[in-house]
Amino acid sequence: MKKITVYHFDAFSKVENKGNPAGVVLNAGHLTDEEMQSIAFNVGFNETAFILNSEIADVKIRYFTPGHETNLCGHATMAAIYALKTKEMLADKMKLTIETKAGILPINIQQKSDDYLITMKQASPQFKDFSGSKSELAHSIGIEVDEIDEQTPIFYGNTGIWTLLIPIKKVKTFEKMKPISQLFPSILKEIPKASVHPFCLETFDLSAHMHARHFSSPFSGTKEDSATGTASGVMGAYYATYIHPDSIYPVKLTVETRY
Repeated sequence: MKKITVYHFDAFSKVENKGNPAGVVLNAGHLTDEEMQSIAFNVGFNETAFILNSEIADVKIRYFTPGHETNLCGHATMAAIYALKTKEMLADKMKLTIETKAGILPINIQQKSDDYLITMKQASPQFKDFSGSKSELAHSIGIEVDEIDEQTPIFYGNTGIWTLLIPIKKVKTFEKMKPISQLFPSILKEIPKASVHPFCLETFDLSAHMHARHFSSPFSGTKEDSATGTASGVMGAYYATYIHPDSIYPVKLTVETRY
């Protein structure tokens, strides 16, 4: 039996057991696909990142939920790069590329006092229409259909993985949401394995631009992400495309999450 070390990192927060937990396995090139999947299942986090050598980028990262492999994961990328940097496996490199199943993506690392600020570029955004039942969709996340904002469209979005972006009128609605994830595949007929990402322009914290929750696909073996990088990325692209399409400046958003 192989002995595997899995590091636990809480992305997006410096407070222990806050943020979004991710597993990181260094030097994972000797593991089979089945072994990676088994490790991710036993770790139980929303994603575990496996770091491998790459012939076309500085490093290769594969991402596994407890249920399947996924093309990209924002918080697990942050965890993986932080692990490599703090364990001195990147030397003095502050700009690098990662090979993922969503493409080759750039990473930037900045020194901030005694710590690091890590940013990543995700894949180019894609959007697809949702043509399913809004009432069934509302029921699947525990709300009424009239709590969905009719002024902005419901779209599938992708900057690495697909999620359904659902605009919600009032932030108080999020407190009662209780997803019934087993209903998602039958409602998301266009992309049955997509996750679900309700969001709102009203926030609890007045300094934030958006509030969001993220409900996992039932195929992933998890329920909800406390904070999600890829869904936040495509939500930002949605904001720039459908909410403020006339802005001539890069859009910078702060997002409230549940951690």
